[in-house]
Amino acid sequence: MKSKILIILSLFVLVCCAPKKFKSKWLDKKAPQTFKARFETTQGNVDIEAVREWSPKGVDRLYQLIKYGYYNDVAIFRVVPDFVAQFGIHNDSIINKSWQIGIEDEPVVQKNDSMTLAFARGGVNSRSNQVFINLKNNYRLDTLTYAGVRGFPVIAKVIKGSENVLKFYNGYGDKLGRKQDSITRFGNKFLKEKFPKVDFIKKAYLIK
Repeated sequence: MKSKILIILSLFVLVCCAPKKFKSKWLDKKAPQTFKARFETTQGNVDIEAVREWSPKGVDRLYQLIKYGYYNDVAIFRVVPDFVAQFGIHNDSIINKSWQIGIEDEPVVQKNDSMTLAFARGGVNSRSNQVFINLKNNYRLDTLTYAGVRGFPVIAKVIKGSENVLKFYNGYGDKLGRKQDSITRFGNKFLKEKFPKVDFIKKAYLIK
């Protein structure tokens, strides 16, 4: 009897003390006016600087995602030559879904210059966890109206390692952009088996 009680207590402690994959209070965290972060990728480091006044709600979300480790082991699954490199589908479907809480739309303040970052979106208030890097000056994204929303607000820019961004494998083009359901369902295993040349963000974190 004692052994059963000890086992139950041990399981209770394990569950209570285990780190949670997501905490809703993380979404309340505000970003500083500017911050820098590093993405360690399979092609080398990429450093970015985010500016909150460009898109306060967008930059807050980017800060939250990086601060709480969302972009660790995340594929750069959609690389369209001379257009964008997109990432943000987490290997863990539970974590991925937890962060798919859309933030309010905001006007475009900063142009979609080459090597700037913006959230992908599919409708009103749908920016959440997927981000793209502009591989060229994509100024049409400043005013493009789609699904009831106008423009893609820039949230950050690459300040170091742009040459590594341009090395991301682009041979699959937009093919993987149309397989997001499979990536979400089967995770990195699907990508590594079917699309082995895809590059990854190994780790992302804030830097001074």
